[in-house]
Amino acid sequence: MTQPSGSIAALRERYGDRYRWLLLLSVMVGTMASIMSSTIVNVAIPDMSHYFALGQERAQWVTSGFMVATTVSMLTTPWLLSRYGYRATYVGAMVLLLAGGIGGGVAGHFSLVLVARVAEGLAAGVVQPIPAVIILYAFKPHEQGRASGIFGMGVVLAPAIGPSVGGLLVDWFGWRSIFFMVVPLCLTSIALAYKFVPVTAPGGVPANRRGEPLDWRGLTLGTLGTLCLLNGLVALHSGPYAEAALLLGGAALSLVLFLWWQRRFTQRGQKPLMDLRVFEYRQFAMGSVVAFIYGTALFGSTYLLPVFMQLGLQLSPSHVGTIILPSGIVLAISIPLVGRLADRVATHWLVSTGLALLGLSFALMMLVGLQSALWTLVLFAVLGRIGLGFILPSLNLGAMRPLDKALISQGSSIIGFVRMLGGAAGVSLCGIVLEWRLGVHGDSLAATTTSPARIAAFGETFLMLAGLCLLALIAAWQLRGAPAQASAEQLP
Repeated sequence: MTQPSGSIAALRERYGDRYRWLLLLSVMVGTMASIMSSTIVNVAIPDMSHYFALGQERAQWVTSGFMVATTVSMLTTPWLLSRYGYRATYVGAMVLLLAGGIGGGVAGHFSLVLVARVAEGLAAGVVQPIPAVIILYAFKPHEQGRASGIFGMGVVLAPAIGPSVGGLLVDWFGWRSIFFMVVPLCLTSIALAYKFVPVTAPGGVPANRRGEPLDWRGLTLGTLGTLCLLNGLVALHSGPYAEAALLLGGAALSLVLFLWWQRRFTQRGQKPLMDLRVFEYRQFAMGSVVAFIYGTALFGSTYLLPVFMQLGLQLSPSHVGTIILPSGIVLAISIPLVGRLADRVATHWLVSTGLALLGLSFALMMLVGLQSALWTLVLFAVLGRIGLGFILPSLNLGAMRPLDKALISQGSSIIGFVRMLGGAAGVSLCGIVLEWRLGVHGDSLAATTTSPARIAAFGETFLMLAGLCLLALIAAWQLRGAPAQASAEQLP
């Protein structure tokens, strides 16, 4: 019997056992583009701030706006996959990311740059949960660590090389050029998708275009809560405090209403935006806690480190990219090695080791001063990236392996959501703590020259991130579970 073109069965028949790797490669390219778009803009923030005459708080929304959009859109991935299938969902997100990259590069007003960044964030949020779904469906449990490691190595190559190339582009052609870096990756990913990504939904079932409508009320509550949280954190520092209390109270109320609405949706037999049954699994619940704190520290530092090197140490964007490059290469090498370990070693050991190394790298940043050799910055950055290499291929597997197959798509989007929520809060939190410590030391980023007081303020902000990593260690130890065992291969 002839299989429908684009179905799982037809693609397996055409490409054989290697098809799952070709599928993983296809979604890897798109994920590389989405991750590059999230990190590479940080190198250009000082130049962009100068071009649009922005204060630090407004410039920060270039990063925070992306994070908010990514966080919220992650919740829609299970619904999109179920209704439209892998290919339509993936290609649609890539087209949106492509439009955001081109739009940001040609924008003449800061408001248009923000719109482009939000578009990129929406696309990135839809794409990023998909690889974990494919790995847990298509690969045997004893191969999932290796698949995660190989995928992770490919994904980090783009952000590892991106800041270095981006720094040169900013120096040579200005900040607009960095938006166009995602264009070739987006075009390549779309071409691969039409060749290797199936049209079916997770589990090999046909996409149901007439399925249940999206839970717009839940999505609205999630968006409102995220915006209230971020603006509340900013107002908590800059005041007025009554506004901060109102916004943070709104975030708490939105969370309560969101959880109530999701539970009601489930009780009525409908598919909720967030299936709360995943939190009945202890490992997933603890993994979500780790993901939130880890996201706060990771994305906060991704924003803070380039700003520290440019505005604190007075280094050029090209120097920043050169310093970051070795750590990115080390991360790309360490991820596949740790991925293989994840098939044999308990994931709570790997995640805990990674958090300890990441926290240590943040704490060591307090030793960096104006007279410090650049190799110390490189060394501390490499140490932190080794820590990330332990965490990245292990956290999702440790949290999601116990889940029922029917909950894998939900689990991937939820753990991505809490990680990005932590990341969005982390960017704001770093900005708040940095401004606070600068005020205590009697300095400001508006000053054209740096000082030991400014360096001290940055160091204290890094110390805060180290403390967050220690908190995450407590939850990481609860990821204990049985090691992966071989089982029958599933359809993606």
